[in-house]
Amino acid sequence: MFPYRQALVTGASGGLGRAFALALVAQGVTVWGTSRDGTRLPEGVRPLALDLDNPRSIVDCIVSIRQQAPELDLLVNNAGNGTFCPFEEFPSDELGGQWRVLLASPVALCRAFYPMFRERGNGAIVNVASLAGDYPIPFMSAYSAAKAGLSAFSRALMIEAEGSGVVVIDFQPGDYATGFNNAMRRFVPEEQDKDARPSRLDRVWRRVEQHLQAGPPPEHAAKILIKTLKRNRSATVVAGNVWQARLGPLLARIAPRFMVRDYLKNYYNL
Repeated sequence: MFPYRQALVTGASGGLGRAFALALVAQGVTVWGTSRDGTRLPEGVRPLALDLDNPRSIVDCIVSIRQQAPELDLLVNNAGNGTFCPFEEFPSDELGGQWRVLLASPVALCRAFYPMFRERGNGAIVNVASLAGDYPIPFMSAYSAAKAGLSAFSRALMIEAEGSGVVVIDFQPGDYATGFNNAMRRFVPEEQDKDARPSRLDRVWRRVEQHLQAGPPPEHAAKILIKTLKRNRSATVVAGNVWQARLGPLLARIAPRFMVRDYLKNYYNL
């Protein structure tokens, strides 16, 4: 029997969030899914509007889900976005937006529901971080830092929650074929010579696209999440292809940092 009955999945209109929402519905869970305008949700998922870059929208979503699902026992913080840009060119508002969408807002949702779960003595929080927390992506420094922060927050909360009946999952996906690259915001310096040999920026972007397109389908990650939730205990879980899910975490634990940096330079053709 699946241990959870009512779930809120943010960013459920596509990619991993859509796959998570549908997998939970298949387990008999009543799922509320969010998108920025509350539309384009898969069949069987109840729609909610949520813009993680808008504090008022977050408050409205929390109030709405508390009214509609007072017995909510599963929060999946999945929604997010990415910005690809050299750090020195990063627009200030875009930098702040990455912190809000990827770290501050998911933490705000945890703050809204964790006390309720703890008081009842049951519930689960899944924070979808990224393997980029351990293997940061060049020209996606804000994304990598925010995901590392979310992962650290989750692991700290696991310790606090021990013995409370609340499960905390630090879920770290690698590259998945979700179209995330198509939705990513790119800021390319205008002075770049289009006729010159590919720049460092171009080479990394091509590798990012190649890795995402070659990744497993999002349903692969959803199966791993369902299996993890059935165990009903806190954990850090890495999902991706064989290299990312098994060998990548091992390398991050045992290899000197300079070796990881050298590996990343090669991985992104730098």
